[in-house]
Amino acid sequence: MSLLATAKRSPALVVAEQLRGELERLGVSADVHEGDGLALLSVRLHLAVWCERGPEGWRYRWWTGRVSQRTGRWIYTGCRALAVKTAAQRIAARYAELRRDSSSSSLPR
Repeated sequence: MSLLATAKRSPALVVAEQLRGELERLGVSADVHEGDGLALLSVRLHLAVWCERGPEGWRYRWWTGRVSQRTGRWIYTGCRALAVKTAAQRIAARYAELRRDSSSSSLPR
């Protein structure tokens, strides 16, 4: 890829592609979608990873699979994009958890 083509890519797409590369090294495939200043990696049902700019820089965020008993809201976790290998390992672990859990095909209430 030329330097000019690299310069035109959005920062969200760059961090998403970095994560996709790390996930692929761990045997997990994902599709990347980008727009409006953020990117999304679609890994599997109930596992989408947002690549977004936060107060401390670029970060990844995804659903833990848990729901707050107090509020009923989904509980999310995240990882700084600078720690892409750590994020990929945590996402791959969540992916393996979803593959083992046959109830993951239904949304929590």
